[in-house]
Amino acid sequence: MVSRNTPPGSQSSLREANRARLIESLKRHGRLTQIELAGNTGLSPATVSNIVKELTASGILHTSFTSRSGRRATLVSLARQVGLVAGVHFSSRQLRIAIADATRTIVSQTTLPLAPGHRHDAELDRLAILLGDMTESLGGTVHDLLSVGVGLPAPIDPRTGMVSTPGLLPGWEGVDVAESLSARIGRPVFVDSEANLGGLAEAREGSGRAASSSVYIRVGHTISAGLIVDGDLFRGVSGKTGQIGHVTIDENGPICRCSNRGCLEMYAAGPALLALFPESEGMQRLGDLLTAAESGVGSAQRVIADAGRHIGIAAASLCNLFDPELIIVGGELAQAGEILMAPMRHALARSALAASSGLPEIVGASFGEWAETRGAIAMALDHVTLDADVIAFSA
Repeated sequence: MVSRNTPPGSQSSLREANRARLIESLKRHGRLTQIELAGNTGLSPATVSNIVKELTASGILHTSFTSRSGRRATLVSLARQVGLVAGVHFSSRQLRIAIADATRTIVSQTTLPLAPGHRHDAELDRLAILLGDMTESLGGTVHDLLSVGVGLPAPIDPRTGMVSTPGLLPGWEGVDVAESLSARIGRPVFVDSEANLGGLAEAREGSGRAASSSVYIRVGHTISAGLIVDGDLFRGVSGKTGQIGHVTIDENGPICRCSNRGCLEMYAAGPALLALFPESEGMQRLGDLLTAAESGVGSAQRVIADAGRHIGIAAASLCNLFDPELIIVGGELAQAGEILMAPMRHALARSALAASSGLPEIVGASFGEWAETRGAIAMALDHVTLDADVIAFSA
């Protein structure tokens, strides 16, 4: 493997730029046909074909054959042997870890419970051990990971890598999580909010893949949203974009963990819903509420439907400001399906500004509770550099 310093504007420089453009397109979209690659990169089909042949011979790309519209087509992806990336999701109650190859194929994954009030130091220590164990089970070490993506249940300031709003994630505030984990495992680490990563996964390879703009609303123990514009995340200045869980529903309502009154989370997030039931009914976890609703328990269905109505009103305000093409609902409470989403649609229809094209469609997430982890994998892969520094090209 060699690095070449090519003069700008030279033929060699142009070839390297074309290779980089093609590789970035595959990192972003996963698998594409050569015709799709030409369309996404703006390169001619002949140029794409030549680059694919060269990089396949170098072991960077893998090709196979598929059928599109009844015609045989060459399907292109990054080769598995390019390396591994890891996606990590710290939700409020669970830790999910997945390791994938460059084609985004999951090769190892695990889920563990998190104690209430968990702290960054203990959990990052545990994560470092788990990543080592998981890569060892694959016949390697943690140093085989090209990069690691981490999702947290709080907005992350892209300028500092820290939780941007006090009170939303005690035990993790004032900490550069990427730097702290990287010091433990010796690998590059990148961090974002769980809603942003869920939205990224759905936009790249899930329900939002065909949409030009979409909103991913994550509903569980907390409520937040990820905004996608032309396939990319819109984070805002300090990463607080999409925090609809802290939209005020009632300015005289109960005090929220963010210190404001009457936030959406106080009426539609997991703890608020569970608190509506007496202890005798055994509603200790969201899973209990979902099971009861699925079994036809009227009170459970009503509580979820009311939550859907509140979320729909907040989503209407978001639609009036952002005007998305699609709304994707994820998180644990999304498992309630139409019990949650039908009231959301009704509230959206009543409260959102009408448009000639109609209101955004509301659909469930493709990847369920693993959407955020898959988004962390996509983010990790976005930061993997595959260029002349790591690929030996012939002159």
